[in-house]
Amino acid sequence: MKKRKQIRLDFEIDRLTNSIQNTISGDSFNTLVSQLTIADLKQVTRKSGWSFNWKAELANNANEVYKLTIVNNVSIVQGLLSLSVENDHVFMNLVESAPFNIGRNKLYEGVAGNLVAFACKISFQKGFDGFVAFDAKTKLIPHYEKTLGAYHFRGQRMIIPTKAAQILIDKYFKS
Repeated sequence: MKKRKQIRLDFEIDRLTNSIQNTISGDSFNTLVSQLTIADLKQVTRKSGWSFNWKAELANNANEVYKLTIVNNVSIVQGLLSLSVENDHVFMNLVESAPFNIGRNKLYEGVAGNLVAFACKISFQKGFDGFVAFDAKTKLIPHYEKTLGAYHFRGQRMIIPTKAAQILIDKYFKS
């Protein structure tokens, strides 16, 4: 099997919100996380501003690929998450906010936080006590420690432990 190129994640946690929040009006919108489909791939291309090859990510059977949408507007993808279920944790391969949710003029805040919280939720569902790992770009390690409660394991590896995972889940997923 071909070895996957290691990607160090560089998503930014702009703010931890209760769902996602419109940066202009301040309104919060409930979100839905569901599996990315082949039909969704038309709108998540590099040509339309996305950084990663989500078609390849979806084609890799070792990955689970999810999209974040607004409950009453499921046709527009707000962000994407690729994860792998390992022996004792969930590994986030990629996290990406939609191009219109990045930078100073972003439309919504909280997209990346929402997706990370979902990865934590999957980890609990799989019996891994919320443990999520990912590889971060070096300059963002302190950012993830502060915003996600992750700890720096070694190299670029970051781990979100049980307590921090539960805080994220409680923030984004109301039971």
